[in-house]
Amino acid sequence: MTPVQTTKMSNFRWVICGLLFLATTVNYMDRQVLSLTWKDFIAPDFHWTDANYGFITGMFSLFYAIANLFSGKFIDLLGTKKGYLIAIFVWSVGACLHAACGWTAIGLAGGSITALTTISVWLFLACRLILAVGEAGNFPAAIKATAEYFPKKDRAFSTSIFNSGASVGALAAPATIPLLARAWGWEMAFIVIGALGFVWMGLWAWLYDKPAKNSRVNQAELNYIEQDNDIADVQNRDAVKEEKTIPFFKCFSYKQTWAFLVGKFMTDGVWWFFLFWAPAYFSDQYGYTSDSTMGILLIFTLYAIVTIVSIGGGYLPTYFVEKKGMNPYLGRMRAMFIFACFPVLGLFAQPLGAYSAWWPAILIGLLGAGHQAWSANLFSTIGDMFPKSTIGTIVGLGTMTGGFGSMAINMGSGEFFTWAAGQGSAFQFFGFEGKPAAYMVVFCICAVAYLIGWTIMKTLVPKYKPIVLED
Repeated sequence: MTPVQTTKMSNFRWVICGLLFLATTVNYMDRQVLSLTWKDFIAPDFHWTDANYGFITGMFSLFYAIANLFSGKFIDLLGTKKGYLIAIFVWSVGACLHAACGWTAIGLAGGSITALTTISVWLFLACRLILAVGEAGNFPAAIKATAEYFPKKDRAFSTSIFNSGASVGALAAPATIPLLARAWGWEMAFIVIGALGFVWMGLWAWLYDKPAKNSRVNQAELNYIEQDNDIADVQNRDAVKEEKTIPFFKCFSYKQTWAFLVGKFMTDGVWWFFLFWAPAYFSDQYGYTSDSTMGILLIFTLYAIVTIVSIGGGYLPTYFVEKKGMNPYLGRMRAMFIFACFPVLGLFAQPLGAYSAWWPAILIGLLGAGHQAWSANLFSTIGDMFPKSTIGTIVGLGTMTGGFGSMAINMGSGEFFTWAAGQGSAFQFFGFEGKPAAYMVVFCICAVAYLIGWTIMKTLVPKYKPIVLED
């Protein structure tokens, strides 16, 4: 065996992790602009109901799901660098185009309020389609980059760091977007946040290349990154071979694929529900608009909890592997069970909200932290068991099923909230009436989704079983 070099290791992999974090932050800020502006800025202009907004968010999730069917394969074919650049360009263009929906709808409606509502919904939907197609490339590209730059034992931690960009984006959004909308109009909020993606593209084009080809990665760091492979092969940088990939339809023959799909389907919708509806929830239930001081503080606190608590989620499986001697998959599943218990706290958000709006903010924040930690470990199971050449495809498929779950809960919730509000005291659940009762129903569904998902995953893949392709 060729001896490992002892020169001081570079740490450029963490620069790449930082870029993935920034991309995910921008991704979620772009996604949040609509949720933070529709209730208090857009809806009054276009006479939207909860059902209208639920339709837009639900269809966005459907577009996102369908796009993910192809995005992973797209990333695998084009490579991480080119694929990521194209993805963020598309979603940044889509984000900026939202700004044109207002005056276009007014021009086409001809003074009819009904026409104005209908046309504006479909124009926003078209922009969400473009946004969804681009954003579908984020996680397949980011997970693929993580698998390229980190050994298996570090992937959950690095994934939790870049994945925390989702909560940081959600954290930065309420502190900036409503204020932008109030000062310059909701249109400018879409333009300013959308433009951030173009800045990131320049950094990515400058800094990213595969580890073996990146001059910023020295041999010692390359040995560390590729520690799961044969050391002699790693030290011969020019001899890096292209790994065989799994044909698309054959991916469905593996239980590992289905375990990941179930995990995403059962849980992604929960995160997206709170992402899309939390500002409206505090506005509906407590009268705190998204641009009010209290509204901003509540949403900011919620996502601050998500950000701080979730980062530790990536370290827990590392502890189980290094301190308890578990294999990566077993350590990850143990950690995921712990985080699957966090959403149960959502059962208490609505009842305790009768005493203070801070209780739902704190409890939903802990629920969201559980999701982000869960998600970081769920993504990492793919790098544990699938060859790198197929990671983008599998992540794309999983994110697609997560999109279907999100479509169901967001579209269903919009219709449900509109119906429940109309029923008033005629609809009751756990002591709540009307729309508050509807929120309680959805919170109950969210509370148990993760434990159900974990149980199915564990049943499908009870033990660590990586997929090995024959030469």
